[in-house]
Amino acid sequence: MHGRVNRPTISVTGVGVSYGDHVALRDVTLHAHAGEIVALVGPNGAGKSSLLRAIMGLQAHDGEVTVYTARPRAAAVAFVPQRADVDLQFPITLEQVVADGRRPFVGPWRPLRGVDRRAVEQAIATVALDGLQRRGIGELSGGQLQRAFIARALAQEAELLLLDEPLTGVDTPTGESLVNLLQTLAVNGRTIMLSTHDLAQVRHRFARCVVLNRTVLADGAPADVLRTERLEQIFLAHA
Repeated sequence: MHGRVNRPTISVTGVGVSYGDHVALRDVTLHAHAGEIVALVGPNGAGKSSLLRAIMGLQAHDGEVTVYTARPRAAAVAFVPQRADVDLQFPITLEQVVADGRRPFVGPWRPLRGVDRRAVEQAIATVALDGLQRRGIGELSGGQLQRAFIARALAQEAELLLLDEPLTGVDTPTGESLVNLLQTLAVNGRTIMLSTHDLAQVRHRFARCVVLNRTVLADGAPADVLRTERLEQIFLAHA
């Protein structure tokens, strides 16, 4: 891990993922820089979650994934899972979720220091969840849960945020609010990559999207790669 001016935060080169005989991803190459938001779009089973997990280091893969940061990948990269992947019955509060982001700084099983608690409080305030610190994760709405995991990433001081379907299961105002938050984080220098099926949000709110269906089919401005006449071709290709 190292940094250099003009280097991307994340570089994915020739990445492939297979589950037995099933090929989930093939020869995926893309790069993202600090301050950039990349929206991954594609049909169900296109490999979006597999790509995010490969970048995070949670999924075995071919090819290379390089994260150019000053810190090890486990500390510099944060993953925000889908709500469906979270055990909402687990007895943990919002504050405890966010505090988990400080573990790279204090180590396992050690108590948080004053600086860590202040970082947790600031992260919770940044995502506008003040007053909900003691609430269990099972009591949170979909949007609140997404904000809690984003707050964990902020407490972690992550440079790269990977979000798996953060706009799924939230109403329109909540989705708009989440996008506003992500754009603010990008302006402040974070690199963000998220998967989504919300093409309307992608068209109107994001500058770049990558169309994925086992491999990269298009990469660029949504107005260029999500033209109506191309959608059928894009979403059925390699199905």
